This record gives sequence, structure tokens and C-alpha cells, in this order.
Amino acid sequence: MHRDDDATVRKILTDLGDTWAVVGLSTNRSRAAYGVAEVLQRHGKRVVPVHPKAEPAHGEQGYASLADIPFDVDVVDVFVNSELAGAVADEAVAKGAKAVWFQLGVVDDEAYERTRAAGLDMVMDRCPAIEIPRLG
Repeated sequence: MHRDDDATVRKILTDLGDTWAVVGLSTNRSRAAYGVAEVLQRHGKRVVPVHPKAEPAHGEQGYASLADIPFDVDVVDVFVNSELAGAVADEAVAKGAKAVWFQLGVVDDEAYERTRAAGLDMVMDRCPAIEIPRLG
């Protein structure tokens, strides 16, 4: 069972940096990733779309994978299903991210353990767009 807590949520949202790679973000405005990325931007985060189509979104160039991003990212926000999420968490570790955030409904306890063991902070099954207003 994952053990993320409010202190970890706060740390990721306030202390770990402002460049967020959003895996699953495309130009599809009806997808949750689009709206969450918009909230992150409103709160000062740079949102980098990661999607197989590498579409730009929210004024930022898109990339097909985390490895294709030519600069450092602080947080990897994951909007893929739980079966694919573990591989994304492993890519985030390889990329040198500081944290991984699995969105609501995205749960992989083994990936959580691997990611934490690699020294990254991690949150699962929560949404930053919901958590940001709770920071006060």
C-alpha cells in the first residue's frame, strides 16, 4: 500500500521545482490531463506535454517521451492507465526527475516502491489540481 501523505504532496507542489512533464497531455480539451495542466500553469508551473503524438499544448512544445525532453524536469505527472504507469515511473527515474505523481485512479504499488527506493518523492491516486487549493 502506498504511503504518500500531505507533507509529500506539499513538498512536491511547493519545493521541488516548477517544471512538470505531464504524460498523457495532448490537445484534447475533454481529457482530464488538459484541465489539470491548465491549473498547474495558473499556479506557476511550466507544463511540458508528453504524448506519442508530441503535440504542443498550453503553449509548450510536446515530446513523444520523457527521454526526448532536452532539459531537466522536476515532476512527472502521469495520466496513463495503471498498467502503463510503472514504466513511466521508471523513465522518470532515468530522466532524473525529483518526483512522480500518479493521477486519480492510477495505482502501481511496485512502481511506488521502486521509485521511492530510487530516492524520488511520489504520490499516487491523487490530483494536483485538487491538492493545490488545499495548500492554503
